[in-house]
Amino acid sequence: MKNETKANAFASICKAVALGALLVMTGCSSLGGLPQAPQTAASPDSIYKIGPLDTLNIVVWRNPDLSSTATVRPDGRLSLPLVEDVVATGKNPAELSREIEKALSKFIREPVVTVIVNSFQGVPGEQIRIVGEAARPQAVAFRQNMTLLDVMIQVGGLTDYADGNGAVLVRGSESGKQYAVRLKDLLKRGDISANVDIRPGDIIIVPQSWF
Repeated sequence: MKNETKANAFASICKAVALGALLVMTGCSSLGGLPQAPQTAASPDSIYKIGPLDTLNIVVWRNPDLSSTATVRPDGRLSLPLVEDVVATGKNPAELSREIEKALSKFIREPVVTVIVNSFQGVPGEQIRIVGEAARPQAVAFRQNMTLLDVMIQVGGLTDYADGNGAVLVRGSESGKQYAVRLKDLLKRGDISANVDIRPGDIIIVPQSWF
């Protein structure tokens, strides 16, 4: 069941990215008929989950030789002193701390481990992806109470060729449901009513304008 859910989520992401590429190539100025994105999108409090390429500071109390700074590999694992391979992706820092303690207990007595996340990428399924005519299209880590304005600031706003009010938000948590968002009104005209809440896994597609 978990594999099926992951496959469905991946398929939704692929479809959304493909739609974004189509919009950019064809220069669609608008997707008529889409409902406006709801301003509020309440989601349960999110506990950060470690993702590939996160940088972690691993502190082993009273054992500085075993403490280290490590980057999670693309396969989601870590290699640490005395611990050759530990799965990090998908765990929160406390869970990973307990996992490392368990592995180290074979070598030292009652280890106490603290994991501190120094740089954030997050698990791919919870990242926010911005494609098309953003200044710096990219995937960014979701954070609690994130809004559309927060995301657009992080990607540097829109290009000169963007059809900001023709942008589309694809909500992965709602099986890929699409909403219209008014990026031009928000960023160029300062219309704060165009700001909306962002949820983990959202994709923002910014088409090109020919006008």
